[in-house]
Amino acid sequence: MIFLYTNGALANQRTRINQFIKAPEVRVIDQTGENLGIKPLQEALTLAQNAGLDLIEIAPTAKPPVVRIMDLGKFQYQLDKEAQKAKKKAREVEVKGIRVRLGTGAHDLALKAKKTEEFMRQGNRVQIQLTLRGREKYLDKKFIGDRLNKILESITIPYTVSEGPKKSPRGFLVTLEAEKHDKNKQISPKKNTGNEDGKNPQASSSPEPLQRQEAPSETTRP
Repeated sequence: MIFLYTNGALANQRTRINQFIKAPEVRVIDQTGENLGIKPLQEALTLAQNAGLDLIEIAPTAKPPVVRIMDLGKFQYQLDKEAQKAKKKAREVEVKGIRVRLGTGAHDLALKAKKTEEFMRQGNRVQIQLTLRGREKYLDKKFIGDRLNKILESITIPYTVSEGPKKSPRGFLVTLEAEKHDKNKQISPKKNTGNEDGKNPQASSSPEPLQRQEAPSETTRP
């Protein structure tokens, strides 16, 4: 039995064509996109043959299955193009992770900020995790919020907070993405720098999300 095999996101799909279609009746879409309604399989095959094209089963699970009259090579090209788009989309939504602790020193913090900027320039989102261990989980929420703000202030390119800050089992998470100016153009380090002291001008206004999600500030002893 001959099947059309596809690649990428559609690699497991097998498409029946012409005489290999099993259903006795099918819903036919012609080469112009017009719905011809439900017809016996043999009549649909004759229509495709008269048009010098193939009969391709495009929705095998429908009742009855849906077939389309079109060129097999063109159909294969369309599937390959869809698979490439699916792969590209999967790369575009990739989220990179950066972990920071309350005790992370200034030098290491600068390195992590630089890595965050690199990820964002590549078009990725970055999820920063402020990890809290042991008694750190019981520290004053305002202190933790101030520390998170300090981390954000170390990023020198314009960004937006796409998610969070929110609490997680290991601390707090905040997801960042670069400000979008031209979606077809990557951010240039020269054109998207922060202010002169190396702090992002938006960072001072970013801590509010953390405070909005916390309970009234209290110091809890372990």
